[in-house]
Amino acid sequence: QVQLVESGGGSVQPGGSLRLSCVASGLIFSDTYMGWFRQVPGQEREVVASINPGGYVAFYEDPVKGRFTVSRDNAKNTLYLQMNSLKPEDTAMYYCSAAETSPFTRGWARASNYDYWGPGTQVTVSS
Repeated sequence: QVQLVESGGGSVQPGGSLRLSCVASGLIFSDTYMGWFRQVPGQEREVVASINPGGYVAFYEDPVKGRFTVSRDNAKNTLYLQMNSLKPEDTAMYYCSAAETSPFTRGWARASNYDYWGPGTQVTVSS
């Protein structure tokens, strides 16, 4: 059974930083494409970033480019999202996701191309 568990969320002031982690089990992590999504109540879930199994190819949604960095440690079955220069509009529930087949050729930003999801971790950016 695949399990994804996020951690690292919290409240931070604008301009601050947070690092989210996602520990995966029940899958071959080093063979799995991973993604981070976020969702605000009443809105659709939107992609933040996606990374290939080797960790050397990543895509980012435009609003976070240059501020967020996705990475992974395959030895620890852990996905990370380093978030810097946080803005109030980054406030959302952040979800870790895993794709059994590559989403890069099918639409890396589409939530429907990811098969497994964690329960989420809340990030709040406010002064």
